[in-house]
Amino acid sequence: MFNKIYNVVKKSIRENFVSICLYIIVLFIILYPVDYYIITGGGSFDAKNRVEIKNAQQSKGSFNMAYVSEMKGTIFTYLLSYIVPSYERESIEDYQTNDKESIEDIEFRNTLWLNETNNSSIYVAYTKAKKEIKIKSAKNYIFYLDEKSKTNLKIGDEILSVEDTKIDGIETLKKKIAEYKEGDKLKIKVKRKKKELERYAYIYTEENTNYIGISLLEDVIYETNPEVKFHFKKSESGPSGGLIMTLQIYNMLTKEDITHGKKIVGTGTITKEGEVGEIDGVKYKLKGAVKNKADIFLVANGRNYKEATKEKEKNNYKIKIIGVDTFDEAVEKLNNIK
Repeated sequence: MFNKIYNVVKKSIRENFVSICLYIIVLFIILYPVDYYIITGGGSFDAKNRVEIKNAQQSKGSFNMAYVSEMKGTIFTYLLSYIVPSYERESIEDYQTNDKESIEDIEFRNTLWLNETNNSSIYVAYTKAKKEIKIKSAKNYIFYLDEKSKTNLKIGDEILSVEDTKIDGIETLKKKIAEYKEGDKLKIKVKRKKKELERYAYIYTEENTNYIGISLLEDVIYETNPEVKFHFKKSESGPSGGLIMTLQIYNMLTKEDITHGKKIVGTGTITKEGEVGEIDGVKYKLKGAVKNKADIFLVANGRNYKEATKEKEKNNYKIKIIGVDTFDEAVEKLNNIK
């Protein structure tokens, strides 16, 4: 019986050898990854669909988060980017902080940045709206490893302790490593994929300051009244929605409707101090805002504002562009164009 099946399969392969080879080649071209992301355009979505607050205030207009559509590059999509005018290539090197980082490292950092940005949005919005907010818990993750580091730590590790001293933030870490000298090997406890592990890192010194070659990002969970929840998709990441999300939350907490009936699209990071930061991909996001018939496009002042106004003039877009440095300035300028 086995020999009969073997002979049937062997005969089928022999008769269809060319077709099978072509199929394998096509599959290879479609699926084999390359070190590029393919940018396929921009768009926007209503920010209120990503945040939930009980008994939130309603608005006549809307705050919309701008985004850039991108996909992991394969041989097929890479070649396609030379044919399709709207497709553009971005090397993975543009996303890396050093050449040792993998795509998984980059994507973890972008997810962590989204969490941090959402936390900053909550803090600024609730503070400005004079609503109750307090820290419930906080975790510190490695989001960057310097090329000079000598360690078996990885991006994504949650730092628990260094030499049995609990680490609750970057300042605690700095004070602890300052106790040692160059070349010392430190015992570091981390949580990696839900497992507690003991790792190590060696001290190196620059300009009389000790380092172990890592940067931490704090992931805070706030307790708020009213409670706030986010509903982002797994494919959505990065810090560029900070400004708009802060405005959206603030608008849901206060009686005054700062949209004034306008469709507002924007992009820009936000800090806990309410400062707005620049981002990449402005021209794609502006194009998406125009496509979705927005009235206003909000961006950070400086490079982003200049790029947006240049694209507006180049393409004769009929949209108002507003550059801001802070959350307070954004609210003030929106109120001035009622």
